Amino acid sequence: MEVHSTKAMAARAVDLCVALLHEQPSIESVSRVLREHGELGDLDLGADDVTAMRAAAARLREVLGSATVEEAVARLNRLLSGAAHAPRLTSHGGTTSWHVHVDSADDAPWGEWFLTSSAMALAVLLADHQRVPGGLCASASCGRPYLDFGGGSPRRYCSTRCATRERVAAHRSRTSSTIGD
Repeated sequence: MEVHSTKAMAARAVDLCVALLHEQPSIESVSRVLREHGELGDLDLGADDVTAMRAAAARLREVLGSATVEEAVARLNRLLSGAAHAPRLTSHGGTTSWHVHVDSADDAPWGEWFLTSSAMALAVLLADHQRVPGGLCASASCGRPYLDFGGGSPRRYCSTRCATRERVAAHRSRTSSTIGD
């Protein structure tokens, strides 16, 4: 997947949301996720950046947790109208391929960049597929966000591990209730 494709930006958004909201976020852990998604060079993240990105991740998680397309659209429109700037093309001084940004500048704060680029990617995916581009894991012990690009039935779990854990728990619950009868 190309680093600046819509799907790649959405995948980066979800991975950052997981790192920021479901793990112990640190400058190192956030930098690792950014590098895994092709953000190279001197990332120059500070504790305030991680805090701002964590707040952005909470807002993006709400979009992915939307029960309906209309709810997701309303949330995305609020995010974009409150944070995004006019679209502009950038190659970061020739260091990357040309791609669209909706943050204020190439040196915008990390929280602004994360919120605006992620909201734009999720909005484009919603428009392309006419459905919320992901969800929150249905496992009561998880709740992690995930992307869902597939056709057919929407996903309910972030991973096969969570889906299997829930199926086993449901089976055990049914088995124990029939044993007690």
